[in-house]
Amino acid sequence: MADLLLELFSEEIPARMQSQASEELAARLGKALEEARLEHTGLQSFVTPRRLSVLVTGLPPLQPDREIERKGPKVNAPQGAIDGFCRSLGLNASQLEKRTLGKDEFYFAVMQEKGKPTAEALVPMIEEILAHFPWPKSQRWGAYNLHWVRPLRSILCLLDKEVVPVSFGHIKAGNITYGHRFLSPDAISVSAPADYEAALEKAHVIADAARRKSIIRQQALAAAKEKGVELRLDEGLLEEVTGLVEWPVCLMGQFDDKYLSLPPEVLILEMKHHQKYFACYAGEKTLSRHFLLVSNMVAGDGGTAIVGGNQRVLRARLDDGRFYWEHDRDTPLADWKPALAKMVFHARLGTVAEKSDRIAALAPLLAVFVPHANLSRVERAGSLSKCDLVSGMVGQFPELQGVMGRYYALAQKEDAEVADAIRDHYKPAGAEDTVPTAPISVVVALADRFDSLVGLFAIGEKPTGSKDPFALRRAALGVIRIIFENNLRLPLRLALQHAMKHYPAALFKEKSRQEVEDELLEFFSDRLKVLLKNEGVRHDLIEAVFDKGREDDFLRLVARVRALESFLASEDGANLLTAYARASNIVAKEEKKDGVSYEGKVDKHLLTEAAEEALYGALTQLEDKVEDALKEEDFSRAMSCVAALRAPLDSFFEHVLVNAEDPGIRKNRLHLLSFIRRSLDGIANFDGIEAKC
Repeated sequence: MADLLLELFSEEIPARMQSQASEELAARLGKALEEARLEHTGLQSFVTPRRLSVLVTGLPPLQPDREIERKGPKVNAPQGAIDGFCRSLGLNASQLEKRTLGKDEFYFAVMQEKGKPTAEALVPMIEEILAHFPWPKSQRWGAYNLHWVRPLRSILCLLDKEVVPVSFGHIKAGNITYGHRFLSPDAISVSAPADYEAALEKAHVIADAARRKSIIRQQALAAAKEKGVELRLDEGLLEEVTGLVEWPVCLMGQFDDKYLSLPPEVLILEMKHHQKYFACYAGEKTLSRHFLLVSNMVAGDGGTAIVGGNQRVLRARLDDGRFYWEHDRDTPLADWKPALAKMVFHARLGTVAEKSDRIAALAPLLAVFVPHANLSRVERAGSLSKCDLVSGMVGQFPELQGVMGRYYALAQKEDAEVADAIRDHYKPAGAEDTVPTAPISVVVALADRFDSLVGLFAIGEKPTGSKDPFALRRAALGVIRIIFENNLRLPLRLALQHAMKHYPAALFKEKSRQEVEDELLEFFSDRLKVLLKNEGVRHDLIEAVFDKGREDDFLRLVARVRALESFLASEDGANLLTAYARASNIVAKEEKKDGVSYEGKVDKHLLTEAAEEALYGALTQLEDKVEDALKEEDFSRAMSCVAALRAPLDSFFEHVLVNAEDPGIRKNRLHLLSFIRRSLDGIANFDGIEAKC
């Protein structure tokens, strides 16, 4: 058995691309080996900032032989066709087999293909992978007709101790790699794949990304403990830093106490996003002046110079932050409102100032559906919600929008609920983010999203396929989560209508208000299905209850879906669904044949069979009972009422002939079956439910 080592050595690969690229290389090589009938016992991938590597163990020395069949012409085909088939395969007619397929007899060629040496089979396989490797972005360099994420410097490809002669552009594979750029920059000769990790480690490179991450974690926690501070490792930052170093060395730095007066979010953002430092804490919620950095060097002075340089860089950044913090607070939030008129929200939807005015006008209309939402505070929060966008701090650090607005609002003695709403109306920013729960924050968050959804749908900017440039799917999911997690009884259709009122009528020339409303209701329905899918709720039940927007109270909608789901899971529910489908199909078939509708009123004087009289009586009682249950939103009771239809419906189909000879009786019985459909449609559109339960 043989081992294969493939390393692609390049200039620094962006950290965000490393993990996916490593997985992709391993997956493509694994699939190619499988297609080439080269079984193996193990496949391990490595990635550092300057290399992608794969180690495959337990490969056979040869591909296994295989039998190949080729179907030829019919036995009675012209001789020229048969001779051409033989020539194409290098055979003569005596080597062909005859097989009967259907009514005809065909020639077949059966050949034995000898397996190639593994090294020979690997060359085109690897070259194909490299030629079509899917980097998110790639580049050419120099005069080379070669594409890679960064300039590719060398390829190492060994099968046991022999070089596999892979070529990629101007680069020929060898057995050479390189160590750490500064600590061990010389070329390294790798004698065998099994020696790879150890050879790199001697040259100050930890090839295994998971091991580098573990080393960083251990060193970081130990360094923080030594300084008496708490380190809360940000897993995303840890993953990124792991992709920036080949030989991690954790060092502790510190900044002046005077910067601790800055909002902690500013300090953390400066350290994390711009410098890739880990923040430290002196207590549960108190930032420490210490920070942790991960170096890619072993310094002779123990890292003193490295720490000093990083402290100077951070000090300059924090000085900028302190300037903006002190300067911005001198201007009341409301005084920034005119500057929003110079900031475009969308070319066809106006400025951010106009958007904030719409939010302020819409918020009080939505507040009536949010308990304890003070109308004046809601309007004030909506009006100020976007003002911090023109502040110096947010201009420098866009990630702090809303956060800084809250700080400035509090510094200027705005109501605390208003300040919190300025910060929280952006939530949830994603699936993992929390939703706002304070009444004022909830209202402004909803108003902001409804305004964006209505405006962008009106001008045709709704998502298509995988493209969603304005994050409207996320906005709709945010609305749904806010409704559910705050237990809000919000009529979605009315909320959309309120939002549309604050746009000019000219906006709805291409699409009417009704078209925008219907599109958005369907859009919300789709998002709700996505949200409930992980909970195991069937999409057809959601569609059956939603029924083209008839039900737009999401809390009530889900309660109805749950009750329907429980009912259909029972024996009565499953059988009733089958009977309903039968009744509906009969009516539809006869309507199509006769060219008329059978939605008419049942004439009880034409009911001649006991079974149809019993069904009519049950349906008549059902209407009132279901209507009362639905008014009280007791959906389980409504389903129980429906269950009472099972016995009379079964009896009807067993004893009554729908297509009676008497035209009047036939018509009346079809009206009765339509009555079933009409009665159950008050609960859900049963036509859209799949008979799975």
